[in-house]
Amino acid sequence: MKVAILGYPNVGKSSLVNRLAGRRQAVVHERAGVTRDRHEVQCEWDGRPLSLIDTGGVDLEDSEPLARAIQAQARAGLAEADVAVLVVDARAGVRPGDEELAELLRGASIPVLLAANKCDTPADAHLAAEFHRLGLGEPLAVSAAHGLGCGELLELMDARGGSATDEPETDMPVRLAVIGRPNVGKSSLVNRFVGSERVIVSERAGTTRDAIDTPLEVDGHKLVLVDTAGLRRSSKVVDSIEHYSALRSLRAAQRADVALVVCDAVDGVTSQDLRVAEQAMKAGCATLLVLNKWDLIEDGACDLEHERARIATKLRLRPRLLTASAKNGRNAKQLLTQAISLAERASRRIPTVELNRFLAETVATRQPPLAGRGSGAARLKLIYMTQIAESPPRFAIQVASRKRLKRDYAYFVENRLRARYGMDGVPLIIDYVERGQRALPAGGGHGSGSRRSGSGRAPRLASGRSRRNAA
Repeated sequence: MKVAILGYPNVGKSSLVNRLAGRRQAVVHERAGVTRDRHEVQCEWDGRPLSLIDTGGVDLEDSEPLARAIQAQARAGLAEADVAVLVVDARAGVRPGDEELAELLRGASIPVLLAANKCDTPADAHLAAEFHRLGLGEPLAVSAAHGLGCGELLELMDARGGSATDEPETDMPVRLAVIGRPNVGKSSLVNRFVGSERVIVSERAGTTRDAIDTPLEVDGHKLVLVDTAGLRRSSKVVDSIEHYSALRSLRAAQRADVALVVCDAVDGVTSQDLRVAEQAMKAGCATLLVLNKWDLIEDGACDLEHERARIATKLRLRPRLLTASAKNGRNAKQLLTQAISLAERASRRIPTVELNRFLAETVATRQPPLAGRGSGAARLKLIYMTQIAESPPRFAIQVASRKRLKRDYAYFVENRLRARYGMDGVPLIIDYVERGQRALPAGGGHGSGSRRSGSGRAPRLASGRSRRNAA
């Protein structure tokens, strides 16, 4: 069941969504107009799935372009919903904006509930009575801050939307997080992928505040596109709203299977783009980089081979770099198919027989270097290799003596593994385990370049972090 939460600016819609969902999912700030796009928050009530559609504050008399875009997003959320909730500020009383929204909702084809927010104590409940004049039935006194009346509101939602049914999820979709610096065209790309104005696009940097989930199907494969707020260098973030938006962007990457790092083709791949990609990789995401706004590049104005070589030098996971244009649709379909393919490779299980054949060929190509001095010098002996986890892939290589492992040779094995199985851009974890010891269990990974083992002592060289389970 989908429930659209609507209301005038700064009446507490996002706070109410967070309270009903039981977690801080939407960005909340005392400043009006923080929420702009419609944001779906998934939760449960009485064992049933519930989708709360948080919308931006709607002022129907505001003709400014961004305000008009917010109104369009709210109307789209209303069109998708099974139940609508008009949130009003009980302390402020009935305002002209409330009356205009009530008039709009009286003509809706779905049930409409009226929630008088900011009734923070039982003594404030009488403040809701004034809103009878809106003609939407009995107003319910609620408090997003303290939870008063929220259980009753959920029960009313369930009762009014009782005929709505949700089809069970048969397979898990690929989660694709679209991340990058502000104003590189992330939201424009998401709209191009979807084929409609799903999220607000503006020349003003920082328009997107929340991480916005959008389901999509491509050639029979289910995806969830996650449009995120722009990520700037932390030293340049001085606004608290931008700080919390950036946190949600990073959490979106932690929950994603693939991260699409969007760069501005006019600027090329900047140092901040590389930092964003590094953050995605540390979160355990398979990663692609895309130079958007390619329609602005004249022939020969951008040296793609130079950019790709720079990425291969700077980023250990060596993600692919593609070109695209949200404006004319260049490579839009290819980006999605590449993301699906990358997710499949990250979740692939490679047979042990095949891995041991690869290990023998790798050693035959380049012997491990001598470790030690004088007559005690010896080479690392690689005995056996197997895969112990996927998403991201994790491997264990049994060795005779881990003290003989050299970092350069570990990198060589990793790069050969990437080349053999097409894992450029996929985080890999390789545990080097001494004979008789055990590898780390799945999910016990550490950050890029850390050295630990399954036993707590054996060297390991990891190029990514196991992705945290999404709640």
